[in-house]
Amino acid sequence: MGNYRSFGDSKFIPNLNEEKFQSIVFSSEAYRKDPRRMRWLWSRCKEKLYSIKPNERALGFPEKGVTTYLSTNITQDDLDRVNDYYKDNRVEGYNSRTFKIIKNDKITYVTRLASVKYGFDGGVMLEPSVHNGRDFRMSRGDYSELLEAVCHYLEKAMEHTENAYEKLMLRKYISSFTTGSLEDHKEGSRYWIKDKSPIVETYIGFIETYRDPCGIRGEFEGFVAVVNKNMSEKFTSLVSEAKHLISKLPWGPEFEKDEFLEPDFTSLDVLTFAGSGIPAGINIPNYDEIRQEEGFKNVSLGNVIPAAYKNNDFFFLSLLDQVLMTKYSIPAFEVQVGLHELLGHGSGKLFRRLSDGTFNFKNGEVFDPLTNQLVNSWYEEGETYDSSFTDISSAYEECRAECVGLYLSLDPEILRIFGHVEKQAEDIVYVNWLNLLWSGTGKALEMYDPETKTWLQAHSQARFVITQVILEAGEGLFTVEETTADEDLLCKLDRSKIATVGKAAIAQFLIKLQVSSSFNIKLLFYGLSRIH
Repeated sequence: MGNYRSFGDSKFIPNLNEEKFQSIVFSSEAYRKDPRRMRWLWSRCKEKLYSIKPNERALGFPEKGVTTYLSTNITQDDLDRVNDYYKDNRVEGYNSRTFKIIKNDKITYVTRLASVKYGFDGGVMLEPSVHNGRDFRMSRGDYSELLEAVCHYLEKAMEHTENAYEKLMLRKYISSFTTGSLEDHKEGSRYWIKDKSPIVETYIGFIETYRDPCGIRGEFEGFVAVVNKNMSEKFTSLVSEAKHLISKLPWGPEFEKDEFLEPDFTSLDVLTFAGSGIPAGINIPNYDEIRQEEGFKNVSLGNVIPAAYKNNDFFFLSLLDQVLMTKYSIPAFEVQVGLHELLGHGSGKLFRRLSDGTFNFKNGEVFDPLTNQLVNSWYEEGETYDSSFTDISSAYEECRAECVGLYLSLDPEILRIFGHVEKQAEDIVYVNWLNLLWSGTGKALEMYDPETKTWLQAHSQARFVITQVILEAGEGLFTVEETTADEDLLCKLDRSKIATVGKAAIAQFLIKLQVSSSFNIKLLFYGLSRIH
């Protein structure tokens, strides 16, 4: 509900003047019921709606963009202080916003928890304290009115649950939204992953961190979808082979979870998705400790994929490639989404020191394959992947998952699961690789702001980086040429070199990505940094 694009976070201006826009607002049922409030709301947003000031053209940090996760007076130094406070106090920021209050030259950082209730609750909030010379405190009641309505309808939904897991799940969500307890939402998510193969699937809460410039605070979203049984059969087959397929990834077994927890993996037709945008696939919950140790669910939103590719204009490609993309882009993307979600987001191990001082890996025995040195870095208790990788966390993880999809899409066994064999299987592989590299060449760069030198979309940033890896691999695998006739570009992929040059390049890059995320080392590759 706003005029910043869901994919790219850049602003768009309504294609009608302010006067006509106002006439629509004032013709609404809401205006008829409460004209005074509607006039007040309109007066608060009408100028911002049409503003194209440099720092209002895209979402981002306060100095360069717009965000409501942070107050506009917050600087990078403030964010570093807040992140240190979160880390030292084991605070996760999914359901929060952060504001800097200055009073009598005294700075206080306030973490606002989203909840129906106001006031202090020691079970949910930390006591006010001084940390590294600055005051910190927590408050509750952010978005209280909206969450009260959410809880009201979740109570009604409890009357229609199919089993005890669904009832417990909703009860914990209600408790989380009422009190501000993130732990309650985690508990609800634990019940959610135990609710296997429901016909109607739903999830709700502060989930994805894409739109927070720090990559820590979640956007509220909720969806309801119905299982597509035919497509789900393919994903079920993929899950049954997952342990075997994960063993084919280029890192060693020490970089994988001790036990692969087979998830629910279904294809869903979306009925409603409340949020800034609808993804093609989801791997949730995003809480590291649950996904790593207890399990997760994979969801392919089947009716999103054909809608996204309908009437696509495949520019920068030869006529033959345009024909192949038109014919196979949807089935190829279904394969990529399946591998991306299940074996991309679902694979890999984060090395941790546990609360009792032990490790979840064989400390002193595991070597870094990049340096051949013993591992000497890991996540301490209270550290999470998001809190460590902050503003590049989403792009980094999407990059890893996309690479897993490319790498494993070469496997004939996987292609057979999706019904692709012989010449068609070869075309699916070609189109899958071409589609990602084409996106990383042209479409991705639409999501880069050269003025602020920032990326506006995590998946686009990831695809740009992967394209750079493939270009660097050379040997004529992928080329981008300027065509003099019409001053356009032409992307060409050598089909014969995908399984050799391409696979080797992606394998080496995957090892780098997995090792750095496992060890909690923020290596920067190509466009995966604040600067580039």
